[in-house]
Amino acid sequence: MAALLPCTHYSPSKFTFLPSNSSVTTLPAVTSFRLLVNHRRRLSRNSIIASVSTIDSPLPSSTDGLYEKKKPLLQVTDLTAEVAESRQEILKGVNLLVYEGEIHAIMGKNGSGKSTLSKVLVGHPDYEVTGGSVVFKGENLLEMEPQERSLAGLFMSFQSPVEIPGVNNIDFLHMAYNARRRKLGEPELGPIEFYAHIYPKLELVNMKTDFLNRNVNEGFSGGERKRNEILQLAVLGADLAILDEIDSGLDVDALRDVAKAVNGLLTPKNSVLMITHYRRLLEFIKPTFIHIMDDGKIIKTGDISIAQVLEEGGYKAISDV
Repeated sequence: MAALLPCTHYSPSKFTFLPSNSSVTTLPAVTSFRLLVNHRRRLSRNSIIASVSTIDSPLPSSTDGLYEKKKPLLQVTDLTAEVAESRQEILKGVNLLVYEGEIHAIMGKNGSGKSTLSKVLVGHPDYEVTGGSVVFKGENLLEMEPQERSLAGLFMSFQSPVEIPGVNNIDFLHMAYNARRRKLGEPELGPIEFYAHIYPKLELVNMKTDFLNRNVNEGFSGGERKRNEILQLAVLGADLAILDEIDSGLDVDALRDVAKAVNGLLTPKNSVLMITHYRRLLEFIKPTFIHIMDDGKIIKTGDISIAQVLEEGGYKAISDV
């Protein structure tokens, strides 16, 4: 499930109100990533672009003369990681630099390490970092607990968002939003104020108000779950949003809605890291850079032309680009 990570990963077993203190280890009304994973364990190409209009990203290109004014947001250097239980190495020296206001897309075949990279960045307990460094907003990301990464402005949308029975969307989002405001030193919003904040976001993602009273992702279709993920992003805000295959399982209309919402949230200060198998998403959310990942490393970086070569000639053709 999407989240400013543990800010949004609520667990009924941790539904506890605590004093306003961002340094506490047990977050109010939220759960750590580890609890979400345990919760999850308990729960038992043809292109379609020609039929829809392209939704352009409002961000400037990194070559428009403004690049030197941007600040590094995420810097990954020689990152290596393995599966904690089996000690199988997955990431074998990943290097990635994301500046403010950029959209990066990572593509690659199954097993190349794309999703593992995203999970390592947010602190998934199933993976252990064995080398390298990750700097987020000038701070050592690897020294932060998952909830600290979340409150620092890191957001992740999962491929398969889980259901949280008994927790409706508006309560879930209200508590998560106030947790982030406390971290930023801002006053919390009451129910009426929060409703005024969230209502315009529903239109952005083309969701009806009755979604707010439904339990988180319970009984949702694939498209509704992805819209709900982006609603969370819209409400909570993030400096860096990691979107792991948000296009999977979406029809034309749902893909268009999700892409429009993501583009509507972009500013010159925040960034997006997208993981996808298909070029079609890149036609809606135009990336600044595309990275091709293989065998635990980023082996090629370029523009949209790389995605076209990949689609037409497969991963072997990338070496000739």
